[in-house]
Amino acid sequence: MQFGVEKKCNGGCREGNLVSRMNCFCMVKSPFENRVNRCALFLFLLAASLAGLAGAPAAAQTPTPSQLDAITVEGMVRNSAGEPVMGASVVLEEKSGAHKLETKTDAEGRFSFTVRHEGMYTVTVEKAGFGKCATDPMPLSTGQKKKIELRLQTATAAQPSSSSGTASSDAMEFKDEPNFTVAGVTDWSGAGGHGSDTSLRTSEAFARETLALKSSGADETLHGAAAEDVPGRETAETENKLRAAVVRTPNSFEANHQLGEFCLRSGKYREAISSLKAAYQINGENVANAYDLALAYRANGDVVLAHDLAVKILARAEGDAGLHGLLGDLDERLGDPLGAVREYERAATLEPSEPNYFEWGSELLLHRAVRPAVIVFKKGAVAHPNSARMLVGLGAALYADGSYEEAAGQLCHASDLKPEDPTPYLFLGKMEVTSPTSFSCGEQKLARFVQNQPGNALANYYFAMAVLKRDRESKSPAGSQQVEALLKKSVAIDPKLGEAYLQLGILYAAQGASDQAIAAFKKAIEVTPGLGEAHYRLSQLYKRSGEKAKSEQEIQLYKQVEKNEADEVERQRREVQQFLIILKDQPAVSAPH
Repeated sequence: MQFGVEKKCNGGCREGNLVSRMNCFCMVKSPFENRVNRCALFLFLLAASLAGLAGAPAAAQTPTPSQLDAITVEGMVRNSAGEPVMGASVVLEEKSGAHKLETKTDAEGRFSFTVRHEGMYTVTVEKAGFGKCATDPMPLSTGQKKKIELRLQTATAAQPSSSSGTASSDAMEFKDEPNFTVAGVTDWSGAGGHGSDTSLRTSEAFARETLALKSSGADETLHGAAAEDVPGRETAETENKLRAAVVRTPNSFEANHQLGEFCLRSGKYREAISSLKAAYQINGENVANAYDLALAYRANGDVVLAHDLAVKILARAEGDAGLHGLLGDLDERLGDPLGAVREYERAATLEPSEPNYFEWGSELLLHRAVRPAVIVFKKGAVAHPNSARMLVGLGAALYADGSYEEAAGQLCHASDLKPEDPTPYLFLGKMEVTSPTSFSCGEQKLARFVQNQPGNALANYYFAMAVLKRDRESKSPAGSQQVEALLKKSVAIDPKLGEAYLQLGILYAAQGASDQAIAAFKKAIEVTPGLGEAHYRLSQLYKRSGEKAKSEQEIQLYKQVEKNEADEVERQRREVQQFLIILKDQPAVSAPH
């Protein structure tokens, strides 16, 4: 029986909340080895009773109420050859950590759980010699029967990833030329998969957030000047003198250039264009002025004009790294990512500066060229060991590559470089929330985040989640009061933080405080209407209290939210073309996703 089509996912086999993810191949790789750990996850729901499927006679025995309430999860674990895997550890855990069951597969590779509590559950399977697979949280409700089949491939070829906070030195064998080539682009649809996988969505969000760390342009307003060489604030007196100079000598290149440069630094882009264009007409051979004019065009939204001018400048200054970087940015804005990544590569080759490495790596990551992005960010981190944002980019790339512990290590190291910068902590916190296990350095660094910024809502929220995960793994509720206090503080600081209200609701529900849980879930929905899990959990509480109409209403809202979210994710993915990568001595392959 065919239940689905082949899909690929990174960081574990996943099932979306409503969409079963069939034949899901898990790719877990080190930065330089295609370390593949595949687990094929077949999930399907029994939509009819056994009597209905088998045509059982009407006299069949009626199930007891306890049998109707029971939730059954059955499954089988096989290896890549289809043979049963005996002795694999299987864990079924409710997302809040309140309910957890463990078992081992039998001689036939089978396992079974009987659950008495509804909720969002995760199934995790692992065994020595195989990778670890974890599903996304799955809703399980009263009377439901779910069957799962997992296939694990041995990881004999895998190379252990470095879990330290610094780049792995033995993997840093770089040559002047990269060992990959960006050969072309392909649509997301060509890679397959509608995808509601949590780790994949998180890595895509990281790629966008990494891109946002690129320079805003303030450090490139003077051609060839470093950021610290650019005057921070010009006085009105200076502006008046510059304008007076242009009035006195309207045909002076220097007077027009200086005024245009001043306006560019001051954010007066239209006036900057007017003065710089006048200077360009006087002396079109001056690269610095033409570069600034292209920057002014870009800042003013005249991307085509900026691009055309940058191309003209490069005809006279081919070896100018800054111009190649600028043209890369303009190519990306004009929908030519292939041209952009080649310009960024050229800029980094000509001038291996921190900004050039970061822009190149960010472009690769944005277009799902994950392994090349890891290579570039690692090289950049070695060349610029004090760059916190380089380590953040490396962490994001490693996460997308499935090396979660190493990714967290890079973020922890970045936070040590800049303890007051919230960026590494925010990436690390999101990893703690979405990853199946905690990180060795995570809780400690997030505790420092709260200490440094006690008034930061996300600092309190992410630290609460780290403590909560530690309690789950240690099977101890010791931190529950601390978690509750941190979550309450986070919503007091930011009343719009729906995720914190959701976690409060889960905490109250686990404690049996249904009224408080319902209030928290309602608040989560009020401030974040697109929070599907809050609708689902609220429906379950209503169902238990006998309010069937309200329960059904919430479950329908949950389904609609999930559909809307999946549609939006699909739209975003179709807008981003994926790079087609040729690895050295290997055939062309799509970038891992």
